[in-house]
Amino acid sequence: MIAIYTEPQKAQIWLDRYRGQRPAFACVLGFTATGLIPNISAAGATPEDRKYTAIADAEFLVTGKNLNFPLPPLAAGASPVLISRAVVAGQDLPLFIFNAGLAIAPTIEAIDLGGKPAQCVSTGAALPLVTAKHLFEQGLIWGEKLAQAGAYVILSECVVGGTTTALAVLTALGLDAKNKVNSSHPTCNHDQKWQVVQSGLQHLSPSATALEIVAAVGDPMQIAIAGMAIAASRQAGVMLAGGTQMLAVYALIRAIATQQNLVWNPDAIVIGTTRWVAEDPTGNTLELAKNVGDVPLLATKLSFSDSKFAKLRAYEQGFVKEGVGAGGAAIAASLYQNWDQEKLLQAIESQF
Repeated sequence: MIAIYTEPQKAQIWLDRYRGQRPAFACVLGFTATGLIPNISAAGATPEDRKYTAIADAEFLVTGKNLNFPLPPLAAGASPVLISRAVVAGQDLPLFIFNAGLAIAPTIEAIDLGGKPAQCVSTGAALPLVTAKHLFEQGLIWGEKLAQAGAYVILSECVVGGTTTALAVLTALGLDAKNKVNSSHPTCNHDQKWQVVQSGLQHLSPSATALEIVAAVGDPMQIAIAGMAIAASRQAGVMLAGGTQMLAVYALIRAIATQQNLVWNPDAIVIGTTRWVAEDPTGNTLELAKNVGDVPLLATKLSFSDSKFAKLRAYEQGFVKEGVGAGGAAIAASLYQNWDQEKLLQAIESQF
C-alpha cells in the first residue's frame, strides 16, 4: 500500500524503523488571500466558500461531523479530510490542531500559534517578518512537544491556495518549480499560478533569507511546520504529509537550518502524499522532488476506482488529489495497523 518514488534506500530504512509504531497527527491551519483569487483553487467552489475550507475541514477532522460549517462545495470530488478522519479516528491517533493564521476563528479547540493570515503572494508582503519569526519559534517549541506524542509525527496542513505559495517559496529559494507543482484542479493552472508568483517575486531582494522569503511570498503554515519538523527530527521521525506544499516546506527547512546553523536530522524526515499527486500528469511532482533533493517521497497506493461513491471516484479523474494530510494518514494506516486497500476504503466510505 506504500510506494517509494525517490531516495529508495533512505525511504526503506524509515519505513522499517516506524512499521507498527503509532504516530501523532498534527494539522496546521493557515490562510492566504491568494486562495481568494478566482479559479486559483478548487478547494471550495467560490472565493467565499474558500474562506471557510480550513475551518470546516478541521471541524470534521476532530469530530467526524460539521457542526457549524459544511465541508466546502467542490466542482467534483469530496474533501480529503474524509481520508484523514477515517485513519485518525479508526486507529486512535493523538491529534493536534494548530491555528497558524486564519482569517476566521476556528470552531473547534485549536492551539493558537499567534500568527496572522497572509496577504496575497502577488503583494510581495504576505506576512510581517516579525510574524514569520514568531511562527518559526512557536514551531520549534511545539515540534519538541509533538515528538513526545508518537513514535513519529505526521505534520499536515490545510491552506487554500497553498500550492501557489509553495511555487513562490520554491522559486525564491532558487529551485526550478515552474510547471511542476500540483493543484486541486484536474488540470493544473500553471500559467495563472506563475503570473501571481512573478508579481510577488519582483518585490523580493535577491539576497533575501529563507525567513524573509516566507514573509514576502509564503503563508503562515509553511514557517510553523518548518520549525516543528526541525525540532521534532532531533528526537523522532517526521512525515511531512502533502505534496508540492511539503516539498516547499522541506526546502525551507534546509535553507533555514543552514542559514541559522540549527541542528536537525534530515534522515528522520520523509514526505508522504497520495499517488494522485505523485503521478499527476498535469504536474511533475517526481521531478520537483528530485530538484529539492535528498528527501524520500512516499505515496499511498490507495485507489477509489471501486468506490460506491462518485465523489470518491472523482479522485481517479484528477480532482482534489490531496489535503489535510490525507496521503500521510493513509500511509500511516498501512504502516501502523497494516490496513489494506479494502479496510482503508471501508473506513473512508463510512465517513459519508
